[in-house]
Amino acid sequence: MDAPVTPDSGEPPTPGSGEPWTPLLLTRWSGHYLTRKGVENGRLDAELLLARILGLKRLDLYLQHDRPLLPRELESFKSLLKRRAAREPLQHILGTTAFRELELRTDARALVPRPETEVLVEEVLSWVRGEGSGLLEGGEGEGLTALDVGTGTGAIALSLAKEGPFRRIVATDPSPGALALARENAGIHGLEDRVELREGPLFHPLDGGERFHVVASNPPYVPEEEEEELEPEVRDYEPREALFAGLRGLDVLLPLVSGAPEHLVEGGLLAVEVGLGQAREVARAAEDTGRYREIRIRQDLAGRDRVVLGVA
Repeated sequence: MDAPVTPDSGEPPTPGSGEPWTPLLLTRWSGHYLTRKGVENGRLDAELLLARILGLKRLDLYLQHDRPLLPRELESFKSLLKRRAAREPLQHILGTTAFRELELRTDARALVPRPETEVLVEEVLSWVRGEGSGLLEGGEGEGLTALDVGTGTGAIALSLAKEGPFRRIVATDPSPGALALARENAGIHGLEDRVELREGPLFHPLDGGERFHVVASNPPYVPEEEEEELEPEVRDYEPREALFAGLRGLDVLLPLVSGAPEHLVEGGLLAVEVGLGQAREVARAAEDTGRYREIRIRQDLAGRDRVVLGVA
């Protein structure tokens, strides 16, 4: 494989004439190349791409570090490397991403699930098993329901179905493409009978009087004015309607908070993911409704306020 760009001083060496590319040499060189293109974890991404081409686990590359690569393997890898250098999300290129106990299919139809949302799921599960355990009727999981607003890939709904004591979950999204992706993921994990998918924004897809023990959501919350500050992976490849929510990023969060009590049973939980600097305003909006108690803010793994919780 010819080098994707002309090597300059400071780059790892490339094979000399007649020498083969090996996994060790290729990932070193490609990692440096991706880093120069602005990719934060260039070496790691190069290893994951090569592992996919070779049908190996990433760590197995080191067991075959000196294996000469075949021309067809090099060409396939080069194609993926160019896509990542153009800042296409790694998850789109690989076609999957890990989320808690699930491996989810990912593409441009929905946001790539992120670790911050795993925190939201953990908060819901912890509440159900602790403070919310009194809502369980007739034994573990009997009668417990949840609503996932803006499901995207289905990450929240499917994780709650797999890990939680829920007998029924409704997941909504205004995007037909996102719902199709969520349906694919539900089928992959055998959860299609536990999660009902409905098309429409916010609470519009619900029947009158329909109530749940949990309403959870990772809604759009990026302010439009911050578009140019986003990484190219997000700005150029992820669906805009799943990212942006007005000038301050609150155009979905605030109606979500104000409308959720109409769809929660007494003592039910609202759990929403929020953007940086939004948590206190969202918590205050929940308090102003007069219909929540025990309003709390939880931080993500980086110590940033990320999840707002309230009991109806």
